[in-house]
Amino acid sequence: MTKLDAKEHYLHGGKYTNYFDTISPILIAFFVFFFTFLISGISLLKERTSGTLERTLSSPIKKHEIILGYIIGYGTFAIIQTTLIVLYAIYVLQMVTEGNILLVFITNVLVSFIALTLGLLLSTFASSEFQMIQFIPLVVIPQVFFAGIIPVESMHKVLVYTAHIMPLYYAGDTIQNVMLRGYHLSDIYINWIILIGIFLLLLVLNMIGMNRYRKV
Repeated sequence: MTKLDAKEHYLHGGKYTNYFDTISPILIAFFVFFFTFLISGISLLKERTSGTLERTLSSPIKKHEIILGYIIGYGTFAIIQTTLIVLYAIYVLQMVTEGNILLVFITNVLVSFIALTLGLLLSTFASSEFQMIQFIPLVVIPQVFFAGIIPVESMHKVLVYTAHIMPLYYAGDTIQNVMLRGYHLSDIYINWIILIGIFLLLLVLNMIGMNRYRKV
C-alpha cells in the first residue's frame, strides 16, 4: 500500500493565521475613523457654542476658507494620529502584512479625512457634547459591521445596499486585501476613488451647512 504525504499550501496567510488576523485590518480603519470623528466634531461644537465660530463668520472670510482651515488643521493632527495607529498595529502588535504598508497608510489617511468632514458636518446638528456623543451609535458603530467583520453578502438585501454607502465598507475591503492578500494599487484604486468621492461630497455639504451660521 502506497503511503501518500499531504502538503498544505496557504493561498493567504499561514499556519498560524487566525480570525483576529482577518479582522485586525478592519479594526485599524475603525479606530482611525472613530477617534478622528470624535475629536473633530466636539472641537467644532465647542467653537460654535463659545461664539468663536460666529465671530469668525462675521468677518470677510469666506465659508470655504473656514472649512479648508479646519481640514488643514485637524487633517494634520489626523495624519499624525493615523501614522501612530498604523505603525503601532504593524510593528508593535505584529499584524500580518503581505502588501505595501504605504497603501495601508494612504487608505487610512483617506478614512481619517472622511471622518473629519463627517464629524464637522454632524456637529452642526448638535447643540451639546452629549448630543454629539449620541451620534456615535447611530453613525460610527454601524460602520464596523459593514466593514467586513460580518460578511456583507450574508446580510439582507437592504443592508447590502446600505453597506455600499458606508466609507468603512470600502476602507475595510481595501486594507484587508492589502494586508492579508498582498493586493497592489491596480487592485484597489477603485475603492480609493470612491473614498475620495465621499470625502468631496462631505466637503461640499460642510460648505453648504456653514451658511446657517453666517449672520452678516
